[in-house]
Amino acid sequence: MTLRPASRLIIPLLACATLLAGCSEKRSRNVQVSVIGTPEQLAKPLANDTTAAGKLMLEATAQGLVGFDAQGDILPGLAQRWIVQDNGRSYIFRVRRAKWPDGQKVDADGVVSILKSRIRANIQRDPMGALSAISAVNSMTSEVIEIDLGAPRPNLLQLLAQPQMGIISRDGGTGPYRAVRQKHFWILTPIPDPAADPQSEDGTEEEDAIEPWQVRILRAERAAKAIVRYRMGYADLVLGGRFTDVPLLARADLNKRDVRVDPVDGLFGLAFTGKGKFFEDPKIRQALNMAIDRDRLPTAFALGGWAVRTTILNQQLDLPGAPTQPDWAGMTMDDRRAQAQASISIWRADHDGQMPVVRISMPAGTGAKLLFNLISSDFNRIGVQAQLAKDPKDADLVLIDEVAPYDSAAWYLSRIDCARGISCDRAAEEQLRQAAQASSVEERDARLGDAEALFVAHGGFIPLAAPVRWSLVSSQLNGFSTSPRARHPLNQLDRKSTRLNSSHTDISR
Repeated sequence: MTLRPASRLIIPLLACATLLAGCSEKRSRNVQVSVIGTPEQLAKPLANDTTAAGKLMLEATAQGLVGFDAQGDILPGLAQRWIVQDNGRSYIFRVRRAKWPDGQKVDADGVVSILKSRIRANIQRDPMGALSAISAVNSMTSEVIEIDLGAPRPNLLQLLAQPQMGIISRDGGTGPYRAVRQKHFWILTPIPDPAADPQSEDGTEEEDAIEPWQVRILRAERAAKAIVRYRMGYADLVLGGRFTDVPLLARADLNKRDVRVDPVDGLFGLAFTGKGKFFEDPKIRQALNMAIDRDRLPTAFALGGWAVRTTILNQQLDLPGAPTQPDWAGMTMDDRRAQAQASISIWRADHDGQMPVVRISMPAGTGAKLLFNLISSDFNRIGVQAQLAKDPKDADLVLIDEVAPYDSAAWYLSRIDCARGISCDRAAEEQLRQAAQASSVEERDARLGDAEALFVAHGGFIPLAAPVRWSLVSSQLNGFSTSPRARHPLNQLDRKSTRLNSSHTDISR
């Protein structure tokens, strides 16, 4: 996606005393990072592991067995290498030399204990995912861990690489950074690798050997403040951008080369959660789906190339065939509106002219208000009024905006199934459950195909587009890549202008 030119927005430069301390100081030589979120999310990442800030802190301080690199590919973490045996039913990992924050050596037994708890927590969140196929996790030696599966799951490593699967003890994780909290930010200092530096085996660390460009200064703040900080030159990187703040971004008079949009996939659309006869009518759900003019989104948000969609999945993945299109996919927008309006008129006539107001739950942000206005105007064209829901629990339609953590139809479908409180076909849910229990990849894929067709026929989810994840990246940074996983490891970055001739760490607020 490319950011289209937009009108300039004059962002007031906040007084130095309220935004930054030491504005007269030279720019810090450390890599300054702002992530869109709250300080609480950074302070308690496990409790906030679905947020951009929580994920970033976990990724920086509590690596899992494996992780993602800047391109979204699997790379070693605590496991220095691994092998897959028994036709994909056994994964054996060798744990590298590492130390806990208290200086104790990391061994397989300790990792297994923590890993089991992370697996349990993530199965509760994603019961149909690849982790549900795990039958046992054991330490074979002090350095070797084996994960046994009841059936092959090709996406297992992608799940283990998620920040939520970070191995973290009560005192913290094994890096790649140690985090120290200050009043307004966190200092992330690289942890020496015992395997690469035998001199650090005794637990001592030579802090004076750390170059300033290796240190990260991490803040969590709202998008508007992060953009101002970046424009003033006091941030090298802004992470965690979503559609909600794209209008601010598009009018902020930034260098277009600094705006990076990740090529992510996932779910971005409206899920039916409303009760009552109106929302239980399949023709009404279809009418609301048909009425939305998705082609307006890229222009309204000034995001050229934003991929709109009418299918739950954008690609085949592990389905036996191409994603199922809705019956009306080939119709023109005018014909879709006409048919949708006819369905609404029939329903109104059958119910004495009574029509409920559709309550839509959206996150905060100017982008969410813009999206609501577009959708409500489309609904109004077919005779349906909409309003913003004050509480998602009271909503009839809830926006889902999530990046797929792994490449399987199982995630897409389980995210919008009946167990989530979303309108769905019980037969589809049963097919999804049987797919999770399938003993072969072929059977699993076939079950997922049956489930996907039933989900589409039921129409409990209105797909709108691909999710949007953006970053601001200074030209002074090396090592940043857009990522299909929206993961940006901080240890793969450095600043061009400060890497040489630096003799001390310069940390500023």
